[in-house]
Amino acid sequence: MDLKRTTLRDMFSHSNSGNRSNMFFKSAQDNIELWDRQKDDYSSEPLLPSTPSHRTFDYVLVAHKVEDDTDQRAQRQRAFIQQLQKKNMTVTEIAHDDKVFFGIRAPLETFQDYQYLLKVSDSCNWCGDVKGAVNQATRIRIVNFILHHTFINTGENFEELLKKDVFETMFCLHERKKQKQLQEKWARWSGLFVGQPVSEVKSYFGEKVALYYLWLGWYTKLLVPAAALGVVVFLYGLAFFNTNPLIKEVCNSSVIMCPRCDKRCTVWQLSDTCTYAKVSHLFDNEGTVAFAMFMAIWATLFLELWKRHRAGHVCQWKVYDWCEEEEELILDIVNDPNCKPKQFRHSYLRSTLVLIMVTLMMSLIIGLAHALVVFRVVAAPLLSEGSWEFIRDHANTVAVMLGAVLHYVTIQLMTRVNRWVSLKLCEIEKLNSFAATERSFTVKMFTFQFFTLFSSLFYVAFFLGRINGHPGDYVRIAGWRLEECHPSGCLTDLFIQMAIIMLLKQTLNNIVEFTGPWLTSCLSRNTVKKLQRKCGHCYRKACRDEQGRVEPCDICKLQDWLRNYHLANTDAFSLFNEFLEMVVQFSFTTIFVAAFPLAPLLALINNIFEIRLDAIKMVRLERRLVPRKTNDIGVWTKVLEAIGVLAVIANGLVIGVSSDFIPRLVYRYRYGSCATGSTQTHCMQGYVNDTLSMAFVSHPAVAKDFLPLQMVTVDGVNVTQCSYRDYRNNEDYTFTSQFWCVLAVRFAFVILFEHVVVVCKFIAAWFVPNNPIHVKNDRLHDKLSRLKEELRDKKRSKSTDV
Repeated sequence: MDLKRTTLRDMFSHSNSGNRSNMFFKSAQDNIELWDRQKDDYSSEPLLPSTPSHRTFDYVLVAHKVEDDTDQRAQRQRAFIQQLQKKNMTVTEIAHDDKVFFGIRAPLETFQDYQYLLKVSDSCNWCGDVKGAVNQATRIRIVNFILHHTFINTGENFEELLKKDVFETMFCLHERKKQKQLQEKWARWSGLFVGQPVSEVKSYFGEKVALYYLWLGWYTKLLVPAAALGVVVFLYGLAFFNTNPLIKEVCNSSVIMCPRCDKRCTVWQLSDTCTYAKVSHLFDNEGTVAFAMFMAIWATLFLELWKRHRAGHVCQWKVYDWCEEEEELILDIVNDPNCKPKQFRHSYLRSTLVLIMVTLMMSLIIGLAHALVVFRVVAAPLLSEGSWEFIRDHANTVAVMLGAVLHYVTIQLMTRVNRWVSLKLCEIEKLNSFAATERSFTVKMFTFQFFTLFSSLFYVAFFLGRINGHPGDYVRIAGWRLEECHPSGCLTDLFIQMAIIMLLKQTLNNIVEFTGPWLTSCLSRNTVKKLQRKCGHCYRKACRDEQGRVEPCDICKLQDWLRNYHLANTDAFSLFNEFLEMVVQFSFTTIFVAAFPLAPLLALINNIFEIRLDAIKMVRLERRLVPRKTNDIGVWTKVLEAIGVLAVIANGLVIGVSSDFIPRLVYRYRYGSCATGSTQTHCMQGYVNDTLSMAFVSHPAVAKDFLPLQMVTVDGVNVTQCSYRDYRNNEDYTFTSQFWCVLAVRFAFVILFEHVVVVCKFIAAWFVPNNPIHVKNDRLHDKLSRLKEELRDKKRSKSTDV
């Protein structure tokens, strides 16, 4: 105990002043006297109760066997192992074939220091880890930090040694008993509709993984009402599939439409797109307006209710006030008592460089979106002259579908590029803690991914068919005419794009995500069986003791290490990837939900399987994740809040600008038969013809755009005029008064929609408090009991001194 006290004093003597980390050092130094007074108490009642010999190793390092002792790799291996031994780490070396395994086990004093520093810290002293035995998850977290912050005499740490092939890998071990319990209760396909044992997940994988599954389960549960209402909106459109007057007007129309492209395309009948008009009505009807408003408010309620749900669990886990940066300081001290705090730094030069790189990256992503636009522009006319009649008749739709598939391929490629760039930018920033680096990486990576995913969708939603010009003055890219909207609207193009990307992303990603670890697991079983045949069976009963009281033999150790070694690798990105996948799905579910009401249903079905797929993967097919302690999902909460705000703006623009809801509304109450007092026809009778303008071949500019061969119908009839979708005069092709009226109502609706929904969001956020009353009361009682206990300890210490 005297040696421990001296070490702590030496440690605090190196602290400086000026920031929060130094305040923590000073706070701990002030408590050194308490450590002295409680010396006798700690001698009789240690922080960690006496436990039997610990069977499970905290970590395993793997290296290639090097026969030549003069080899640089062998020397570095020995140097690193010697540095661990100087920290009183127990290292067990076992050779197998061309590999060398190093079993690492930390001493009891390391965890005693950790517990004491937790107790005297500012934000972590409420944690339940300050007393009792340290569980295996905490041991792994501490040893993982020590391994990554151990340097050899050349100044290289473990990460640099990995890059130089001195070590092959490192991993922590699964606990067979707890692993089996999680398999039976949670990680199985038969438990799709069974609740998750979140507390047991927390004990095994740490709070960070537990909060991910808690959030995913809560998100999936609240998707049920959203999915149900989306199905109702879809069925509403389906109910009027054949009786809607607008659909009838398209299907019975004799209007001749202008060619869709230059040279190759000819005029066509509006009635040829009867099926397209029916599909458009499924997703562009009055119900989508109410559904978009509901989803914007739903996103707010989801986040507010999640905060309450989270508060209850983190209070139960005793990590409500947990601070990751402060724990990192504690781990720094445990690893090196003479460490110095990492100073906060800021450089305008580095910040400017990061800003320039982010701008260049965004320009590249937007450039790829333009390339996809060019692809569709070029593909549509080429497909229109193909040999297959179906593709020729639906060239624009097929071009949109091919563009969506190409967009998905682009997403997969850019994901790797985005990750590499985000990591390099974080290295340039040189932040002072792992938690700060993780937050910075998350924001950058999500921003890049968001623009990669949605830049093309934003073009389809807000620019497709609105910047293409008109007959006689078409807008072209490299000589190719821009795409036009269908007379029934552009919302179906947005639906097709979203549906293909969402289905491909969820289906293919899950298949690849599960198949890789599963194949690795199959290969590992064969390896372990070969080892059993080679070494025989171990008949020691001690090796089969599940309480971990006796050291197993080398054969059993090696079998356990190989079993874990041959599982799929995990790293700091493993959980990040799962979060990113779900937050991107949340974006699809909320931002353009007005164009795709079935998105919540697809998300719900995916998530029901995603929970079990991720659980099976983590428990059975992958190496154990390093347990992380936290009290929230971190910066993802801010990201979700930003998505909720963006969803209000995007859905308002989709309804007001992209859909035909406003033009139909204006026609009904200002230009339609009901507005003029006629009651003999339906109010929307003649709406489709009202949205079309005429182009005459006699106009010189129009004659330049359309060749004589293009103005011949399928029946061989020459036509001198054709229709196109726009509000323009037939003489000078200027906008009509109806265009300006519709445009004014569009903007008025967007402003009104967004203000009403934002007010509803604020009311919902105010109405649902973040912390339940029972959480506040539990924390109050816990603080009171801890203060009373500290006072009793002080009185006992005084009586002992007397």
